[in-house]
Amino acid sequence: MHMKSMTLRMAGFSFSSSDKCEFGYNVTIIITIIVRGACPLADEVLSKELVLDTTETVLRKYGPAKTNMSDIARALDVTHAALYRLYSNKAALKEAVVERWLERSLPPLQAVASEASPASERLYRWLDTLRKFKRNRASQDPELFEMYSMLVEEAPEAIRVHRDHLLDQLTAIIEDGIQEGTIAKQDARAAANAVFTATAAFHHVAHAAEWELSDWDSRFEAVWRLISVGLFTDPSAVK
Repeated sequence: MHMKSMTLRMAGFSFSSSDKCEFGYNVTIIITIIVRGACPLADEVLSKELVLDTTETVLRKYGPAKTNMSDIARALDVTHAALYRLYSNKAALKEAVVERWLERSLPPLQAVASEASPASERLYRWLDTLRKFKRNRASQDPELFEMYSMLVEEAPEAIRVHRDHLLDQLTAIIEDGIQEGTIAKQDARAAANAVFTATAAFHHVAHAAEWELSDWDSRFEAVWRLISVGLFTDPSAVK
């Protein structure tokens, strides 16, 4: 039988090899390309979550400096065009990877901030949760943590947004304390900034090497006592 008269039967449908799809491609060619896993149409199902998961794997393998868009597209088995439709360049993709990594710390912190308990207790638990979350990440997968610590330097916008989210939670706790009367009336956002800065050694990646020191917990408690004296109307009533 001549190729032109040959029909292709897939999934119960018959297609003539001379038929054209809406994009103008010969059906036989399209099916051949799909079978080989290289059809541009397959790029349409590409999700950002899959791209970010794969990018994290590739970054771990090659490192942030050596990883390029070609490596990621190859790992995903998609065209470069498909990747660039989601992220305009490598910097944008790295920014998205860092943003997702940072956002994972927000739910447990928000849970503490939303508790129905005195502001002093929530503030302490919020800071304690943040520092332990960061330390656990660093100790459970040091290779991945180191990689992200390097990426953070290349994603200033993601850092700014993440810091704002954290400060929003801190500000809400302090505002509750002002309403309770346990915290003196003041600019809650400025106070949140001060508390966040004062505890930076316990949650900023630049201090990660210190998080396994034997006196790490006692140092945190000492800083907390100083915060209590400066923030609460009756420090003696605070943990």
